[in-house]
Amino acid sequence: MNGKGGKKGQGVSADTLRRVLRHIRPYWAFLLLSLVLAAASVGTQLVVPILTGNAIDEMVGAGQVNFAALAEILGVIALSVAVTAAAQWGMNECNNRMAFCVSRDLRNAAIAKIQVLPLKYLDGHPTGDLVSRVIADVDVFSDGLLMGFTQLFSGILTIFGTVGFMLYIDVPIALVVIVITPLSIVTAAFIAYKSEKYFRRQSQVRGEQTALINEMIDGQKVVQAFHQEENIIQTFDEINDRLQFASLRAVFYSSLTNPTTRFVNSMVYAGVALFGALSAVRGGITVGGLSSFLGYANQYTKPFNEISGVVTELQNALTCAGRLFELLDEPEQTPDAPDAYDLQPQEVTGAVELAHVAFRYEAERPLIEDLNLQVKPGQHIAIVGPTGCGKTTLINLLMRFYDVADGAISVSGREIRGLTRRSLRRSYGMVLQDTWLKSGTIRENIAYGKPDATEEEIITAAKRAHAHSFIMRLPGGYDSVVSEDGGNLSQGQKQLLCIARVMLYLPPMLILDEATSSIDTRTELKIQDAFGQMMAGRTSFIVAHRLSTIREADVILVMRNGHIVEQGSHETLMAKDGFYAKLYNSQFEGVRI
Repeated sequence: MNGKGGKKGQGVSADTLRRVLRHIRPYWAFLLLSLVLAAASVGTQLVVPILTGNAIDEMVGAGQVNFAALAEILGVIALSVAVTAAAQWGMNECNNRMAFCVSRDLRNAAIAKIQVLPLKYLDGHPTGDLVSRVIADVDVFSDGLLMGFTQLFSGILTIFGTVGFMLYIDVPIALVVIVITPLSIVTAAFIAYKSEKYFRRQSQVRGEQTALINEMIDGQKVVQAFHQEENIIQTFDEINDRLQFASLRAVFYSSLTNPTTRFVNSMVYAGVALFGALSAVRGGITVGGLSSFLGYANQYTKPFNEISGVVTELQNALTCAGRLFELLDEPEQTPDAPDAYDLQPQEVTGAVELAHVAFRYEAERPLIEDLNLQVKPGQHIAIVGPTGCGKTTLINLLMRFYDVADGAISVSGREIRGLTRRSLRRSYGMVLQDTWLKSGTIRENIAYGKPDATEEEIITAAKRAHAHSFIMRLPGGYDSVVSEDGGNLSQGQKQLLCIARVMLYLPPMLILDEATSSIDTRTELKIQDAFGQMMAGRTSFIVAHRLSTIREADVILVMRNGHIVEQGSHETLMAKDGFYAKLYNSQFEGVRI
């Protein structure tokens, strides 16, 4: 089982690496320049040991120092060091630009992907996990990529360069180094294989932890209201323990790489020193040559330590990149047809038809089946029924947040799958029980659907929604900043702003889903009058639990288990003394349905 998991992880990493390279491709100029600078840096760096050896050979004994040659050599060494520093600075600049540009592109791609993901995916995945993929995983990926660019290129070039210089100085001693080296590579590869699965698990659990934290912060009042603090802490501890286990295993195995490769490299250095000393005694190599060789042996082994650390970081980075690519690979919502019609507001008559509509969230659980409905222009349609009967689902289908499984929905005589989503949703104005406000000023939130609205239009809409008075009591008035999701406003104030937003936009059709559920009764009566004026001549769909608010609707649809079981006016349905009458009376008499 573990073997299969390991192979799968390797396949994913290989595919992820190929995709990362494709994202690097647009920045090939920086990559090429980085390679050139890395080669220049390594080349000038590798010249120093042989120059140092030559300098030693110019000081063979007392009174035998060639100061002229020594000064020339020291000047070349100083120049080499300066060129190395400049090349490394330029290489780091190129690598930073590449890493951050690739990370920026991935984040942009992730945000763009979220905009076109079907609502089903967003409903089924924790928000915190998505945030973790886009923020934390990209940060880890960027750090690993930067380390890879910075150390991997120069490390590989250093290895090949030092081998060349060592072969030039003394072939037999160089062969000692080359023979022992594979032991270091095999050791690092084995440790990398063992640590990869724990890095993958670490990223997964970290996403789960972020999701829990995000959920608990958003629902802190609910948690405290139901005294669930201890349960949440226990859940968090359990996830934290799993994260600790995976992180410790990943760090443990990755930490083995450096000491083990250092041990092997020390063996290499000792071997070079031993064989070099014997060769120097026999006159096969000068003291300066031996000094150069030891310098190259040290430089040769150093990249193996760095590369082993880079491999560990790259594994973590590729694991995080893989999680992001999983998001990018998710199927998008069905795109608009190439010939989709762009319905203009003046073309919207308000006629809506549902013909034999069927829908289910899960294949084995039917929800709406064979739903038929004809709405005439300007009609006010109220939708009532027990919780879970399909009221909000019907709204989602009208807005095409979900596509029907069977049947068709038409607006103004056109099947909605033949319309662009933008033009369809532009035809509706929505006020939901669950409010949504963005971070920004009160003015920006009201004008969200009509950004070019004038100050007078915004204030007029706020007055019609009875929001103007509380807005003016805020420290900045219409310039007051609303925190994320309106956390500094009451639920009723947030709902009033959402109502003002729709009253400013004045779309051809309206959807009101418990639009006044959080507003006091006195203000609700005033808003109902404003709604009445706004809905005049506009087709409106009203979802309500308080049945007293929809008595004036033209048609009341009574839903039960995904079917319309009754429809008609309030008086007609009450006269039938059917399911609607029981629902209505239960709100006043405590009758159980």
